[in-house]
Amino acid sequence: MRIAQQQEPGSHDSFSYWVDEKSPVGPDQTPAVKRLARISLVKKLMKKWSVTQNLTFREQLEAGIRYFDLRVSSKPGDADQEIYFIHGLFGIKVWDGLMEIDSFLTQHPREIVFLDFNHFYAMDEAHHNRLALQMQEAFGNKLCSACDVESLTLQLLWEKKGQVLIFYHCPFYKQYPFLWPGKKIPAPWANTTSVHKLILFLETTLSERASRGAFHVSQAILTPRVKTIARGLVGGLKNTLVHRNLPAILDWVKTQKPGAMGVNIITSDFVDLVDFATTVIELNDLLQEDRALAKC
Repeated sequence: MRIAQQQEPGSHDSFSYWVDEKSPVGPDQTPAVKRLARISLVKKLMKKWSVTQNLTFREQLEAGIRYFDLRVSSKPGDADQEIYFIHGLFGIKVWDGLMEIDSFLTQHPREIVFLDFNHFYAMDEAHHNRLALQMQEAFGNKLCSACDVESLTLQLLWEKKGQVLIFYHCPFYKQYPFLWPGKKIPAPWANTTSVHKLILFLETTLSERASRGAFHVSQAILTPRVKTIARGLVGGLKNTLVHRNLPAILDWVKTQKPGAMGVNIITSDFVDLVDFATTVIELNDLLQEDRALAKC
């Protein structure tokens, strides 16, 4: 089965189950936010809107999540060039996250994961090199070198014992054969608070999906506006926007069809709030049914 035609569940800002209120605000924030964040209460409120997952990497993997949306940054004043996950506030060290994922993969040698490094902040070439070397050290022979998407099947990966596809949305990917270019995994973003507009956007971008040569991420997420945050300041992202809208998003997922022009990877916030991963994975049964009918 070609990987690009399978249905894989993913998480949005996958690492944000923990963020550090005590560290400086991340370089992904505006100067105005950085000034406000000098007030300790502001950071506590930021946390409510920065966290988009409840589960750790390991818990997400055990729940069935196989695509991880990753943003990374160096930390101001850090002399050791350590790299951290980032979403407004700093998360755990990237190295710790990689090791957690590798531990799961070692115990489950037929499982495949997609690591999508799509935002980089305050990183120079030395930081990128450090990160690439950490990837090599963490995953070793589990890394799958970039190749033709159409040729990539589960059987091929199992034969080569490849388990990790790393996408790198930065020209630096050219320096390491195991880094896939970001253009191979487009993830259109609706940038809306409306479920109706989100679903319309998802349908439109799926219809425009390239039939060959790339994976495709459907970001089934709602994005708060400034006024959304102001209205639900204390409630946070989960209580203000996600909890009440996730069932409708899941209903859309249930209607999807697999195949070359169908859904491939679908991401969500707070993947544990509904039976998200199982619902996405079960779409693969439709692909098997279609193939069985084609043989009749």
